[in-house]
Amino acid sequence: MKEAMFFETLENNKVRCNLCRHHCVIANGKKGICRVRENQEGILYSLVYRKLISDNIDPIEKKPLYHFYPGTTSFSIATVGCNFRCLNCQNYEISQLPKDHEQIIGRDIAPEKIVEDALSYNCKSISYTYTEPTIFFEYAYEVAKIASSKSIKNVFVTNGYITRGALKEIKPYLHAANIDLKSFSNETYKKICGAKLEEVLDCIRSYKEMGIWIEITTLIIPEVNDSISELKQIANFICSVGPEIPWHVSRFYPRYRLIEKPPTPIELLSTAHQIGIDAGLRYVYEGNVPGDGGENTYCYKCKKLLIKRYGYQILINNIVNQKCSACDTPIDGVGL
Repeated sequence: MKEAMFFETLENNKVRCNLCRHHCVIANGKKGICRVRENQEGILYSLVYRKLISDNIDPIEKKPLYHFYPGTTSFSIATVGCNFRCLNCQNYEISQLPKDHEQIIGRDIAPEKIVEDALSYNCKSISYTYTEPTIFFEYAYEVAKIASSKSIKNVFVTNGYITRGALKEIKPYLHAANIDLKSFSNETYKKICGAKLEEVLDCIRSYKEMGIWIEITTLIIPEVNDSISELKQIANFICSVGPEIPWHVSRFYPRYRLIEKPPTPIELLSTAHQIGIDAGLRYVYEGNVPGDGGENTYCYKCKKLLIKRYGYQILINNIVNQKCSACDTPIDGVGL
């Protein structure tokens, strides 16, 4: 347990948490929406500091990040808890913990040990992922500071609900993020996730303005966010923030509380891919369908195949000094 960052005290021993955009007002003895930040006598505490629930070595492409040190590995960590309640969550076993009155689970692992492990496995980066990094901010912040001092990059895989103030605080140590843009409908965001669309859009703009490399993922769910008009809205928004931002359109598989929905038709992913290109995006990828070609990187000028992928593996890389080897066009990204 650690005293939380980003909260203000209110009357009657209440506090307001300003870490994420829910801005929970929390009564004494109660927790926020994330269930891992608790008000104890007018002081907000993080209950998941040094409570590691998962750590793995992943390809950076799994995040997915295709334009950030491709071909490298990322030491990936998480605690329990999340500030969203996504009905299709693939990690619900840990993201939706703890339940009411349950004890916080996780191994007591110091930030220094996480960095040591990342170094020992020659990982280029540390990813804060699987659940939601915002809700274990204090832990991530300490790890990221130490990692940066050791020349390890830091990556958030996030739902895009962190406040500008918190993002600004970690910005010197945060190098990239994959942000979910789950829908372009506020009603869908409220129903599926318990959140507000405009807050996510503003958060995406904040990352861009602060100079953090971002890639966007949209999981296309049949009869939820799969209309052509909505996909066009998403693509146009991303392009308005920056045409160089990669957009990952991913295939949905039945999960958690949306098991009645069918998998996304592969043809729809191809349609979404073309919608992104037509909107002016330079890089659009089809996720969760390895081997169909939609995961490859092409030069947006001459259309040469630059990176050929199969799943998380890189089979061919024709980027030289961050440029297309055929026409010398600079290719957007970091560490290409």
